[in-house]
Amino acid sequence: MASDDDRAPDTRDESAEKAGQPSTMDTLSVTAIRPPAPGGGPDLKVPTQPHKPKHAAGESPGDVLESKQGRLAERREAVRTWAGRPGGRTMVVGALILVMLALAFVGGRYIVPATAKPNAGASTTAIPEGTNGGGAGPETGNAPIPQVRSETPSYSPPPGTKERPADVLAVWAAPRAVKLDIPPVAMQAYGYAELITARTTPRCKLTWTTLAGIGKIESNHGRFNGALLQEDGKSVPTIVGPPLDGQSGRQAIRDTDQGALDTDKTWDRAVGAMQFLPSTWKQFGIDADGDGVIDINDIDDAALTAAAYLCADGRDLSTMEGWNAAIHAYNVPEEYRAAVFNAANDYGRRDRTG
Repeated sequence: MASDDDRAPDTRDESAEKAGQPSTMDTLSVTAIRPPAPGGGPDLKVPTQPHKPKHAAGESPGDVLESKQGRLAERREAVRTWAGRPGGRTMVVGALILVMLALAFVGGRYIVPATAKPNAGASTTAIPEGTNGGGAGPETGNAPIPQVRSETPSYSPPPGTKERPADVLAVWAAPRAVKLDIPPVAMQAYGYAELITARTTPRCKLTWTTLAGIGKIESNHGRFNGALLQEDGKSVPTIVGPPLDGQSGRQAIRDTDQGALDTDKTWDRAVGAMQFLPSTWKQFGIDADGDGVIDINDIDDAALTAAAYLCADGRDLSTMEGWNAAIHAYNVPEEYRAAVFNAANDYGRRDRTG
């Protein structure tokens, strides 16, 4: 129900630095072995012939190097000869394939998961029902398209009433009413409220799916408890909620209209298809169908009034923040907001895909 207040580095290095000594991780001391300075230190006997270990070969250093180079050349030539044979070529190709497979395994095991990991701080939990996990509100459905009078199916308003302005949406509303199980007159009222709000409060970006979501949760589009929504937009019998007497989790709100709208002179009650409180209706009520009466029981008036209420305080309902704020203003509990989101999102998705 809508109202203003009714809703409810290594430790060893550190120690070394403190002691004034260089860190073992930063510098390595290399001891240079130098010959004794001339005339300094004890006399050293230098052998006239260099010492040759017993196991050393008799070649000179140049001979050793030349011998090693020769052996390496022989081995390279043997490898080239082997690789040139059919069997060698096959083994080389196989070795290359094994190397490539190993590289692919390493890349798949370490590189790919690293790039596929979520950003730091990103949530890995599932998105709960009742939210869309993004920055926008629920699915919006297709925009209402008015038709000129000559293209609109004939409609005879009840005696004493004027033709409904929302009838310009009869062609647009008819197939959706069947597909979405919303009475045609309610479908027209929601679409008409979107059209009017787009002109009067363009910043709000309200869509009919939000109004339909609220209408679904509040009164099943004017059909609560067996009521029937008539062609003039009124439910028979009228829909009146339970007394807001503080019982069963309800807020306690004393009567504000002497029972004129809700027939209760002790407690306030929510009234009509969109379940407005008398005090809220007095502040926001709008005559949407031009019959000269601001009727809380008329879904045309109630839908456009709900649109004005949701768009109050400069809210932008195209953002999740603005949408949530609007629904919480209509009714406080989080369960209510989630239920309206799910209903509105379902209508929008079905309308776009069906």
